[in-house]
Amino acid sequence: MRFNRILLSTTLVVVALVIQVSILARLQLPGAVPDLMLLTVLAFALVYGHVGGALIGFGAGLLADLAPPADHAAGRYALVLCVIGYLAGLVKPDNGQLKSATAPMVVVVAAAIGSTLLYAGVGALVGDTAARHVGLAGLLFTAALYDLLLAPFVVPAIMALARRAENDPLAETGAAGAAGGASSGWFASGTGLSIGSPRGGLRGRSAKARVARAGRIKGVKRL
Repeated sequence: MRFNRILLSTTLVVVALVIQVSILARLQLPGAVPDLMLLTVLAFALVYGHVGGALIGFGAGLLADLAPPADHAAGRYALVLCVIGYLAGLVKPDNGQLKSATAPMVVVVAAAIGSTLLYAGVGALVGDTAARHVGLAGLLFTAALYDLLLAPFVVPAIMALARRAENDPLAETGAAGAAGGASSGWFASGTGLSIGSPRGGLRGRSAKARVARAGRIKGVKRL
């Protein structure tokens, strides 16, 4: 991953964790808790793709596992966010631009339900049956609802910051130069003109035309 990606993702993940632990976890809402960490990973995955989403998801989940007051085995939430980040990155658009808000909202709902099921499944494997006592159906519904309500305020903003961090001036210059060279070659092969030095090409043609005209005039005078 590039340095700007690491710096931006680390900063926003830490900010999201602080807000998650200090504010969202203390709201005492019925059912689940709004998962700002999940939304942050989803936003990065929709811009960076499945590899970046998996790496950021693992790092964010591991940080949440180690941050107090975590009451579960370390690595449990890291596995969940790593899988969710990878799967969300698979639906990244080719041009990086989303045509509508429908697709990211569907991704948010699917990720909220999937992360809850995966977290409960991993917990069942290690002997944690808290989801059964709370009610899995209620957790799924509230998790999807809370994340869907919070997503419009989080996902677009993080995606915009991630895209802006990707705009490297040196990379853009190099890409523009390569594109300009390719287009110049295409025009040159199609027209026979030298696009790199248009004045020289036009002057050369005009000079040849004058020489040919002078030759014709001299030939007429000799006759």
